[in-house]
Amino acid sequence: MFSVSQFYILSPRGDTIISRNFRSDVDKGTAEVFFHSVKFWKGDGGNEAPPCFNIDGVNYIFIKQSGLYFVCTTKYNVSPNFALELLARLAKLFKDYCGVLSEEAIRKNFVLIYELLDEVLDYGYPMVSSTEQLKVHVHNEPVMVDMIKQANSFKMPTMNQKTTPSSSVYKPVTLAAKSGQQRNEIFVDILERLTMLFNGNGYTLSSHIDGSIVMKSYLSGNPPLRLALNEDLVVGKGSEAANYGGSVVLDDCNFHECVRLDDFESMRLLNFVPPDGEFVLMNYRITSDFVAPFRIYPHVEENSSTQIEIVVKIRADLPQNNFGVNVQATMPVPTRSNGVSSRLDSGAAAAGQTAEYRAKDHKVVWTIKKFQGGAEHTLRAKVDLKEPMSPAIRREIGPISLSFEIPMFNASQLQVKYLRIVEQHRTYNPHRWVRYVSQSASYVSRFSTN
Repeated sequence: MFSVSQFYILSPRGDTIISRNFRSDVDKGTAEVFFHSVKFWKGDGGNEAPPCFNIDGVNYIFIKQSGLYFVCTTKYNVSPNFALELLARLAKLFKDYCGVLSEEAIRKNFVLIYELLDEVLDYGYPMVSSTEQLKVHVHNEPVMVDMIKQANSFKMPTMNQKTTPSSSVYKPVTLAAKSGQQRNEIFVDILERLTMLFNGNGYTLSSHIDGSIVMKSYLSGNPPLRLALNEDLVVGKGSEAANYGGSVVLDDCNFHECVRLDDFESMRLLNFVPPDGEFVLMNYRITSDFVAPFRIYPHVEENSSTQIEIVVKIRADLPQNNFGVNVQATMPVPTRSNGVSSRLDSGAAAAGQTAEYRAKDHKVVWTIKKFQGGAEHTLRAKVDLKEPMSPAIRREIGPISLSFEIPMFNASQLQVKYLRIVEQHRTYNPHRWVRYVSQSASYVSRFSTN
């Protein structure tokens, strides 16, 4: 039987925000032991702590979401996958009932969080983790957190550009039922994470997309919905239909348990009754060729025996009406460096570009707040070496990693054609909000080897 001894939530600084001791069989102070171990981890796997580890007979299992550590401890030999799934479901529950998952939201709703913990875990044994089933047992009112002031990213684009996006996506799921004034809304995110590896000439060596359709429903009565995808969608890379041009080819996909697939094969329709809160309607994976949104062209020039110049050019192969936000290129430099001086294009400061050398990490971090489609930017970094250039020093240069987020763009071309209520009453006027987002999961470029 699976059971946990302790559960707690830690801030990025190591402060204990929430703590619950279920079985009293593990000594106090494990939160400090855990945080010190994670921050200063030294193990065979590298500098990052694994999600599960043992110290002095206590098993520590954790996940990190929104900068917060969700941790459980136990002395029993439990299933790590079961424990990680439990932590992920707890994080989802807190987000559903608080509206957002942040340190401020957890602190303001600590009474609600403890009530949820008491319902989910009984003496350390998991009981129920469903947002819908817990509604009748949870009575504390959520405290709203103003996420508009906290938002650092782009505004949510919508299908109807004449409307203003609602902030309801940050509201708790119980608010609509208790206030009776909440609009009937449903939010749909098509989120794609790109993993790409380039050579020094900008050619793609490997690539794949991990995508998901994430929904959050505030529709009263949970009416049945119908969502239509591309009619030319093909599932199965090796199928005959995948050989025809113009098709969106998925290697594989899986669906939420609420989805009925009666019309999926013939019409690419998903019929479902949305559960309360945020849920993943569909996951999919693509390994076929697609257009890379960014291409990286790195080059190394030797100015002298003790000075090299690293030139990095990044090109946005996006339509001009699209752009990348919070684009950040990280480039390792030799550990035997005296210093690095960086030079950007003229007008880079006005465009929100910065380049910083982090001597402690031996890295140059190049940040571009907004990267317009079709644009091209260049960074030149002069590196002064402590000793003459050698093959060993050259191997320490790179590879370059790129992180970014592209609103209203998806590389796979998967589209939501429409989202409808199957049997809609005339007085029922729902609002649909759909956005496409592409993010970097692992976007790496190698340097050319001489």
